[in-house]
Parts: sequence; structure tokens; C-alpha cells
Amino acid sequence: MSYVLLAGLFLVPVLVTAVVATRVRRLGRQWWAATALSLVVLLVLTVVFDSLMIAADLFRYDDDQLTGVRLLLAPVEDLAWPLASVLLLPALWELLRPRRTEEERA
Repeated sequence: MSYVLLAGLFLVPVLVTAVVATRVRRLGRQWWAATALSLVVLLVLTVVFDSLMIAADLFRYDDDQLTGVRLLLAPVEDLAWPLASVLLLPALWELLRPRRTEEERA
């Protein structure tokens, strides 16, 4: 199984959860802006620290299973995991928190 296929299998339910949370909780621009900012930070950290770990030879990838696209030394497939975490955790938080009544919103 290639790393792209594995990432895709993992991302599909995450994306579905994010879409459901957006529709059910009517998440607005502020929520998506915070999510996007968190994603940028995590992607930068992932690229930097994965590159450092690869340079230190802490782990290796099977090059036959990669697309070949790299950011610094990190394969682009590694970016699926921060994307999944940034979408899944806040979406679950929104779906699992109790609904607020009209009185609580005022």
C-alpha cells in the first residue's frame, strides 16, 4: 500500500466529519480562519522537524511508495497527518459539545 493511499483512506472520514460539523454547527469564517492558521503552523512544524529527523537518519521511507514530491526533506505524504488532526479534533469538539440554548447565546 502506498503512502498516498494510506493517507487518502485516513483523510476521507476526517473530511466527512469536518463537513458534517460545518453543516450541523454552522461553523463560520472565524472557525475556519482559526483552523487554517492552525494548519499552516502545523504544516511548517511538520516540514521542519520531519526534515531534521530524516537528515539525522532516524527513519526512512520506501522511495517506491512515495510520490517523489518533497518539501525540504519531508515527503508531501507526511502532511496528511497534520491536516487530519487540524480538521478532525476541532470538528469532533464542535460535534460533541452540548448545544447552547437561545438564552445562553444572548
